[in-house]
Amino acid sequence: MTAATTAWRADPYADALRTGRGPLYLGRDDGWLLPLEVERWCDAPDPADRSVLERCRGSVLDIGCGPGRLVAALAADGRRAMGIDVSREAVARAIGLGATALCRSVFDPLPAEGRWDTALLIDGNIGIGGDPTALLRRLRRVVSRSGRIVAECLAVDVDERCQVRVVDGRGGRGERFPWARVGGPALAAHAAAAGWAVGERWELRGRHFAALARQSSPSPLPPPAPPSPAPPAPSASPSSR
Repeated sequence: MTAATTAWRADPYADALRTGRGPLYLGRDDGWLLPLEVERWCDAPDPADRSVLERCRGSVLDIGCGPGRLVAALAADGRRAMGIDVSREAVARAIGLGATALCRSVFDPLPAEGRWDTALLIDGNIGIGGDPTALLRRLRRVVSRSGRIVAECLAVDVDERCQVRVVDGRGGRGERFPWARVGGPALAAHAAAAGWAVGERWELRGRHFAALARQSSPSPLPPPAPPSPAPPAPSASPSSR
């Protein structure tokens, strides 16, 4: 097996989680790269994270929990919380921090469906599956009737769906998967289409969040937005997932 084949088959995300360090990026085939904040994900919750944890009610499901900083912090406070992630390395690290976590997709059957009081979509996880409306519709079946979603969105006005892969900038490349990038206005539109209403919004340390409450019924699905032009490649310093 050649070195190039080895790099192609490597899992750059798992490798970065083992060390707790980047560089790590989401990359498109056109060369666009988005730095991923591995060091922040593997650290203790920062003040922006704490603002999310303070808004969690009742039982909490952390979707795309990564290495588990949020769900572990909730567990340490005696809260009922569980994380899910499709990465076995991420789940193992979360469990190592004392969290309850499962290697599972949000679109798979989940424990306590329909009874979670709060669902978290943090660190860009509104993009899971590449279709924010479909993801938010799925959460109507996961979250309790009085429950809420706390989601993080981008500071820029963007509504983009794309195919990406995780790359490490050194030749390691994961498999392609669908992803979405969503700013505040797009989050509100996707939420309305899926039967959620945006309530509280807040910003801290350059990160933007919103709390979503259930509506009685979803709004009609809006026509698909035209594809967004690719933004310029950001600098090498981590910024956002």
